[in-house]
Amino acid sequence: MDEFLQASFQAFPLPLLILVIIVSILFLGKAADVLVDEAVSLSAKWGVPKMIIGATIVSLGTTLPEVSVSVLAALEGNPGIALGNAVGSIICDTGLILGIAILISPPSIDKRLVNRQGWIQVGSGFLLFFFAIPWDNVSSAFEKGGRITQSTGFLFLILLAAYIYISIKWSRSKPGDAEAGLEDIASEDANAPLWKVLLKLAVAIGVVILSSKVLIPSVQETAVRLSIPESIIGATLVAFGTSLPELVTAIQASRRGHSELAVGNIIGADILNVLFVSGAAAAVTTTGLDAPKNFFQFFFPAMLIVLIIFRVGIAFSKDTIKRPFGAFLVFIYVAVTIAGYYFKE
Repeated sequence: MDEFLQASFQAFPLPLLILVIIVSILFLGKAADVLVDEAVSLSAKWGVPKMIIGATIVSLGTTLPEVSVSVLAALEGNPGIALGNAVGSIICDTGLILGIAILISPPSIDKRLVNRQGWIQVGSGFLLFFFAIPWDNVSSAFEKGGRITQSTGFLFLILLAAYIYISIKWSRSKPGDAEAGLEDIASEDANAPLWKVLLKLAVAIGVVILSSKVLIPSVQETAVRLSIPESIIGATLVAFGTSLPELVTAIQASRRGHSELAVGNIIGADILNVLFVSGAAAAVTTTGLDAPKNFFQFFFPAMLIVLIIFRVGIAFSKDTIKRPFGAFLVFIYVAVTIAGYYFKE
């Protein structure tokens, strides 16, 4: 689909490209509004806190671009791209997107839930690193790299199912938080049948993903027409293209006063980037996913540092994550992105 869109947009005149961008942004924004509203409605109907809905149902939807890109890359013989997409998305989600969400609307948090999900988030990052290490010759990781095997991919998918089940089961112990969500949504949504809420949620996620798929190549082609250097395009548009659904959802959730949904979405997306994205990509190929040496030299440590910084920030936060910490996360993302250019193979 991406190749088809890129080829099609190359034939579009510049005014039409700009129109496509405007329409895509409008669809993206409206779909994100619906996604947030229906997620809040679902939270109230199921008696599950909004953060948990964000960390499970919404994250499953918004990580679909990463899954599709990584699985296709693995099937086409580019497993390195698949793993890079997962690791890069974790860094982008936790640094840039979560930082922006906190800056827009400092989220009130239930530390009990955030700590539970947060330790799984950090644990998933270490799990990915642990299984990529060539344990028969650990020192060779820095010279030859490692590998996520196919069997590890299947294990990750099993852990994914366990994570979703346990998250929802844990959240049932304190259902009162979710009921407050009903007052924030329209009365017709509050009284809508469950199947209608789930259908609207699925359609909204689909529109967010499709709008993102159209927006990125159209903006990329417009930038080329305007003589913006390819290095700048690659470092900005392409780098966080697959994370755009999380970005839009986080911004809209924060803007509409549901910032805990945004936090849950990012935490869940990080976990799913390991268990779902890496797991599915490794499972579909007998050779697994290559982890080049530069991952051990820089990208795995950078990912773990970003996750640990977020954990430390939560530990020092009380009931609200403050804006200065959001600004610090964005700064860390920018620093890691710039430093990453020195570790390209």
